[in-house]
Amino acid sequence: MTAKESLALITETMNNNRKEITRRGGKYFVLWGILLTFFSLLVYCLWKTTGHAEWNNLWFALPIIGCPLARWIRAKEGSERTGNTVSRVISGIWATFGVFACSSALFTIIFTKCNPNPIATIAAGVSMTALIVLLFGMAETITGVALKNWAIKIAGFVTGIGGVALYYIIGEKGGFEEQMFLFTLSGIVLVATGLIVRHQNR
Repeated sequence: MTAKESLALITETMNNNRKEITRRGGKYFVLWGILLTFFSLLVYCLWKTTGHAEWNNLWFALPIIGCPLARWIRAKEGSERTGNTVSRVISGIWATFGVFACSSALFTIIFTKCNPNPIATIAAGVSMTALIVLLFGMAETITGVALKNWAIKIAGFVTGIGGVALYYIIGEKGGFEEQMFLFTLSGIVLVATGLIVRHQNR
């Protein structure tokens, strides 16, 4: 086998791996999108009806529920699971997002508990929403780049940039609890992305 043929084989293998990972990834997009939508609406309703922002602590239950469900789906795939460089990169992207998002949330909670200034506390909590949505959009866009999938790239851009734009619009016209709709938007976009990806790779 010549060097050119070897390179062509490697390229074909990588492309096939990307397609397989993208096909299997559709169900995870749908799973996390549904959970994100559910939690955002739940927190919004509880916050709106009680007036207590502490309901945001429910967000920490999302990975506690989502990770076992994702592992269960992965276990059902069995031998279909493909482990390679591309899949490790995708896992690394989302693990990094998770660490940054949870760390930002924890730092904000600590700051709000230690800061006696109520305005600074509210500002920190609200701006954290935009930060997490932006990080989420970046992670999704980078995933789309790694998988060479236009639907995932566009979805990430809509989530990140569109989410930040919506953050400023809501900030002008709505209450603090309305910030939860940023996560609702992200969840809906994520579900739509998963359905598109699954349709692309039937």
